[in-house]
Amino acid sequence: MLGQRRFFSSIKEDGTMVFKEPTFHGHQPEAEAEYTNRATLEAAVANALAIAGGIDAADVEVTAEGDEIVLSGSVGTVDEIERATVVARAVEGVHTVRNRILLADSAVNVRH
Repeated sequence: MLGQRRFFSSIKEDGTMVFKEPTFHGHQPEAEAEYTNRATLEAAVANALAIAGGIDAADVEVTAEGDEIVLSGSVGTVDEIERATVVARAVEGVHTVRNRILLADSAVNVRH
């Protein structure tokens, strides 16, 4: 299994192989399967937005953070912002939607 993989570290003088659990800065790395699940969830939401009526999702980005979907970017109307949330929530596997989509006009005028 991906989460139980052990990495070869060294060989002792008596010929015994030493295995260490993989870590990254002292923490266990996320399982590769989780990245696949994130990518699958992001793709499913992006596809749903692309085929949904009433939304021009060309400038919308979809990011999965666990079972939460974050929508960002810009659209032309407030109705599209609301519709994007409804469409994203309807995708299987999505439990929470954080909508950070801005109106196209206001997105251009925002200064950081």
